[in-house]
Amino acid sequence: MYSFGQISSGELMEQLAGRLKARRLEKGLSRQALAEISGVPAPTIARFEQKYAISMRQYIDLAITLGYTDQLEPLMREPIYKTLEELETIRNNQNRKRGR
Repeated sequence: MYSFGQISSGELMEQLAGRLKARRLEKGLSRQALAEISGVPAPTIARFEQKYAISMRQYIDLAITLGYTDQLEPLMREPIYKTLEELETIRNNQNRKRGR
């Protein structure tokens, strides 16, 4: 129904994994060191960096450990829309508790 971006979920996961790896290396952390600090097992970190698979909780734990809490917190805070009609739909549905 919605298609807001040109990037696929696989491509986004690949980018996020690459960025996490870059931040880990910039801080001079091995996977094992990051695992000890974050509580996320080193094999899970390796799997994410190589195959882009990780749970949301583990990804957040890694991002927090690396100091990116401020960038995670505002994620999806504000509605995004393409048309005025979509904005009106968003406004009408802001207090909904269930889907259709």
